[in-house]
Amino acid sequence: MYQSDLSGKICLITGASSGIGYESAIAFAKTKAKLILCARREERLNELASKLQKEYQADVFILVLDVSKSDDVLEKLKNLPKDWQEIDILLNNAGMARTKDTLHEGNPADWDEMIDTNIKGVLLVSRAIIPGMVERQRGHVINVGSVSGEEVYPGGGVYCATKHALRAITKGFCMELLGKNIRVTSINPGAVETEFSLMRYRGDIEKAAAVYQGMTPLSPKDIAEAILYAATCPAHVNIAEIKIMPTDQASVGMTHRKRS
Repeated sequence: MYQSDLSGKICLITGASSGIGYESAIAFAKTKAKLILCARREERLNELASKLQKEYQADVFILVLDVSKSDDVLEKLKNLPKDWQEIDILLNNAGMARTKDTLHEGNPADWDEMIDTNIKGVLLVSRAIIPGMVERQRGHVINVGSVSGEEVYPGGGVYCATKHALRAITKGFCMELLGKNIRVTSINPGAVETEFSLMRYRGDIEKAAAVYQGMTPLSPKDIAEAILYAATCPAHVNIAEIKIMPTDQASVGMTHRKRS
């Protein structure tokens, strides 16, 4: 681990109310960074903010935000309080999946939800934040992708397509921001036990639990530590990409499961 003190640095995290975003907020709070926590669930954001303020004396700003809504994103990020406008680290973490229907049986509404969140959400938030980084000639954009950005599995065609798109967008950022002193990082996990599967199966606890049955998945904290590592490297070091897999997983379609 390099520099662990990010005092005065402003970090905006999308999808901060649970999972990787939640653990990343804790990790950054420990470094004394100032945190803008974004998510749709206000109650959870308030609970997290209280925890960070109590345990780490963190400076936190709450932003109830739906990244898939262009008007919501552009208006709210444009009107951040003056002391919170110069964002140093943007963590594009918000993402989701719906169902494992085949493409020919899929619901277009589910496709829209994944595309609007996983692709357009990143584009909208980045469009609002990156111009300021360019103007100040400093910043770091960290996109949470997936191994599904390089692989495909049955029932995940549209979700995988969104992560393939995010991979392309991230590479585009790297090229377009070259020479502007802005780092760009892609964090690509395999199976991580979060609310991801619960959301995919619309609250079906049994189906969600079966995803991780018999194997040891990654934890959100594992990914948060990788994110923090990338963020705390010296300014001349850009961690372009980190792929993180559970020991029990070789690819999205190959998982070792222990028999009970």
